[in-house]
Amino acid sequence: MERLRELIFKTAFFGGSVPIVLLAPVAAWFGERFFRSWVVGWTRYHGWCARTLMGIHTRFDGQPLPGAALYAAKHQSFYETFELVRLLDAPAVVMRQEYARIPFWGWAARRYGIIVIDRSGSASALRQMMREAKAAGAAGRPVVIFPEGTRGAIGDAPPLQAGLAGLYRAVGLPLVPIALDSARVWPKVGPMHSGVVTFRFGEAIPAGLPREQIEARVHAEMNYLNNPPPEGEGDRACAVEG
Repeated sequence: MERLRELIFKTAFFGGSVPIVLLAPVAAWFGERFFRSWVVGWTRYHGWCARTLMGIHTRFDGQPLPGAALYAAKHQSFYETFELVRLLDAPAVVMRQEYARIPFWGWAARRYGIIVIDRSGSASALRQMMREAKAAGAAGRPVVIFPEGTRGAIGDAPPLQAGLAGLYRAVGLPLVPIALDSARVWPKVGPMHSGVVTFRFGEAIPAGLPREQIEARVHAEMNYLNNPPPEGEGDRACAVEG
């Protein structure tokens, strides 16, 4: 049954995404605000498909900050890339350069305002990334980065990429770590499953802390759901969507 639901979900979502992406250049003609609403509409379609067709629901532990902030999120599947865009109402997202080169989608992503990170790590590329992130924050947009660099499995806790500390210093915004467990329902390898994905927003970390301190706190908070405390300890207000 789960395999059938996965087939229906992927057929509906990816099939329905084709006209959305192909019509992106047309949507872009109506201005930046309309185009970002177009992208958020796409993420809402993804959420509807996930809930209705695949039986995947989202549980929130904590909540995002009002206004601009830097969010450092765990990365385990494609699920959070859509959900965070919807939840944070069109944030600027730091993505690998390879994604910006995908035909149609890459153009739409740049038009939306993604911030491209070049993994070659050249100084000029890093400076450009920081300038774009600072501009997004100054315009009141949240900025999202996946500092592990790639998707992982439940229990993985790789070191953070060096770009996080530089980005944190450049944007001058509070940083909110996000722990999540989307690999339980949408693993990098293997079939999808119905279930609940938890997004845990950690306590906001103020701007201006030393690199070692910020990286240690973010790494611990992002991996909170790998080893959550015993039931009853550290409970916070939660909500399940859908």
